[in-house]
Amino acid sequence: MPFINTKVSVTITPEQENALKTQLGKAISAVRGKSESWLMLNFEDNCRMYFKGNNSKPLAFVEVKIYGSASANEYSLLTEKITDILGKVLGISSDCIYVKYEEVEYWGYNGYNF
Repeated sequence: MPFINTKVSVTITPEQENALKTQLGKAISAVRGKSESWLMLNFEDNCRMYFKGNNSKPLAFVEVKIYGSASANEYSLLTEKITDILGKVLGISSDCIYVKYEEVEYWGYNGYNF
């Protein structure tokens, strides 16, 4: 039950969105037991973002929420994959990307909780 919310300061074209969807779908498998088959994604482009008091560079803030927990190594690998994907697809430098992780104990789906 992972959810990845990606906010960026640049415009995302439909082609880029499809590439992000596909590549993040593969990247989520860095976390044991997670796969694209349960992955939900959200993309928010053209966000008014500032980093270090500046908005002159493309920026990204990515929130990853998962049901359960993962290891520090799994999170590190996923961060590496996410920053690589955003760099290649949107041209956002890894030093302009924050990735936040949240482990969720209760997750509802289809009228009940896991």
